[in-house]
Amino acid sequence: MRLTVPLTAGVAVILVAYACGGGPPPPPPGPDLDSLNEAQRVRDSIEAARRAREDSLERVRRDRERLESTRSDSLDTMRRASERVRQQLEVMVHYEYNVARVRAEDARILDAKLAILQVNPGLRIQVSGHCDDRGSDEYNLALGNRRALAAKQYLVDRGIDESRISTESFGEERPLDTGMNESAWALNRRSEFSITAGGAQLREPGDR
Repeated sequence: MRLTVPLTAGVAVILVAYACGGGPPPPPPGPDLDSLNEAQRVRDSIEAARRAREDSLERVRRDRERLESTRSDSLDTMRRASERVRQQLEVMVHYEYNVARVRAEDARILDAKLAILQVNPGLRIQVSGHCDDRGSDEYNLALGNRRALAAKQYLVDRGIDESRISTESFGEERPLDTGMNESAWALNRRSEFSITAGGAQLREPGDR
């Protein structure tokens, strides 16, 4: 009986304390939904800005690659065109035996050079005259000079300033074929053309 009384009294004290507000502490408040939503909006905004920056950088990279590819293609096209012009300028004209007059069939070759000179005003060329090995050295030097001058005069008569064309004679000193027959001699009777200035980037006739 002595143990029962204190226990009952203890229970009573607890009940009284709980009734007076002294019970267990209330649970902590739940998360603030507005704050959570605002934090998520900030994260979403940062992520969107990051993606937009990456997309912008990727567009810039692609644009740069396209530009470089276009520039490279354009340069290749210009180089090929310039090489075609150079090859056309290097085509030789030939002459009959002991003659310095331009042949009718070679006039079209000079006409092609004329068109190139017209669209490349900074271009300057040299015409060198050559002969076969028949005749004296002195005679062939003079004949080679007349051949070079004949080719030059053809171009000058059609509007090219004579200061853009220089001439030189090599006589029989530089044969293309050392044979002693008509085919070799015919090949050696010629005028050659070389660029002396303005040949870095050549335009083709018809380019705008």
